[in-house]
Amino acid sequence: MWHLLEPLHALLYYAPEAFDEAAALGYDTAERWPSYFAWRSAPLGAPGPARVTSAFYSFSPEMVARYVPGGGAQEAPTPADVLGARLRAVDRTYRSVLGEDTVKSAELAEAAALARRAAEAAGTEGRPLAAANAALPWPEAPHLVLWQAATILREHRGDGHLAALLVAGLDPVEALVSFAAIGAAPEAVFESRGWSAAEWASARERLAARGVLGADGTVTEEGRALRAQVELRTDVLAAAPWAALGPDGTARLAELLGGPWLSAIGSGLLPAENTLGIGKV
Repeated sequence: MWHLLEPLHALLYYAPEAFDEAAALGYDTAERWPSYFAWRSAPLGAPGPARVTSAFYSFSPEMVARYVPGGGAQEAPTPADVLGARLRAVDRTYRSVLGEDTVKSAELAEAAALARRAAEAAGTEGRPLAAANAALPWPEAPHLVLWQAATILREHRGDGHLAALLVAGLDPVEALVSFAAIGAAPEAVFESRGWSAAEWASARERLAARGVLGADGTVTEEGRALRAQVELRTDVLAAAPWAALGPDGTARLAELLGGPWLSAIGSGLLPAENTLGIGKV
């Protein structure tokens, strides 16, 4: 379900319509990060770089400080302005990528209702990003309901994944190094998280000392087992919404998401390789 919903959420970070809305707010759109941090952190209010670093986990503090107000960036629009623009961006993007017929279809409305039921069953205790998005009012249009539900569910899963990393004793950069080592993506893809070569090398040394990596930087059997445990714990922590929706409702939602998922993947907007390990882990 995560693999089906994540592309529908992630279109926001790559679609030209979203960059248009970000530019109208005054964000630099020469790269995607100013709007990425704005779109994703807006439900938290105006949290500042320290809280964003904590909630996002895998980004270096120095990178966050470049893009989040209070850490060297110019003053940004209000969270309410960003949230309004975020929904406009999703509306325009879905109409463009999925098509007007799909946006207005009974099938998409059914998918939105099922996804909302799952999202409303997602417990948000100890999950700051899921809680912040779940606290937002639901939009009326079904395609926007679908996007908001997908967002709550992916942040619910993501918050649980961070808990799994903490239990495994993997700090932010160690989490990325170990994930790259099991083949989630090439190391160069993870450079987008802003860690320096020295920080990456230091994390590799710490993981080698634990037996997670070999002396040559390749993952050991112990390291594979550790990452498998992280993924299993992540799945377990993400299971409640789907248990609440039930096997029939979940299967029906998966069926209904097939067309929109193909449209999102086929749009060419999403990167072929990503730091989430989709299609690899």
